[in-house]
Amino acid sequence: MDATEHATDDATEAALLTAFWEIIARHGWAGVTLRRLAAAAGLTAGQIRAMAPGGKEDLLRLHGEHIDRLVAASTVPGQGGTPRDRIFDVIMRRIDAMQPHRAGLLRFLKDLPRRPDLLLALAPGLPASMARLLDAAELSPEGLAGQVRVQGLTLVWLATIRSWAEDSAPDLGKTMAALDRALDRAERVARTLG
Repeated sequence: MDATEHATDDATEAALLTAFWEIIARHGWAGVTLRRLAAAAGLTAGQIRAMAPGGKEDLLRLHGEHIDRLVAASTVPGQGGTPRDRIFDVIMRRIDAMQPHRAGLLRFLKDLPRRPDLLLALAPGLPASMARLLDAAELSPEGLAGQVRVQGLTLVWLATIRSWAEDSAPDLGKTMAALDRALDRAERVARTLG
């Protein structure tokens, strides 16, 4: 695949995900249909099925992978700083990458507690996403120590997203403060575990 094809794939994926979150913002999860997606994204049903063969649940996986690729692409190798600084940075960059889809994501998060099926759809992708964030922060997600890091980062992420959902300020100050507190708790637990 040459660079032009890759850029086209990225643009097509971005258009589909933008349409997906716009539809959720307006119509909720139940309102996501193939016809609406095709019309909003300017894609054929076949193109959408090729990117998300498992249906709209697959679009959640695709969204996570897309956002994590954006974070990885903006990561400077050998960035320095403490592990905590690097984790703070990648989480905030992930949130920044999600901001264009905020309205749809907030509607989705609001509906999530009433939809256990969606919680089950999200569950397998979250550890993989956290492992990609650890990679971007130049921390290994491998082995037993890596699994503990993935679980810890998952808890940090969930606490941060909860605050982000309530933070309407452009500077996301409350979100950053919540992330800082969650990292403090994670560091205390890590010290306790040795």
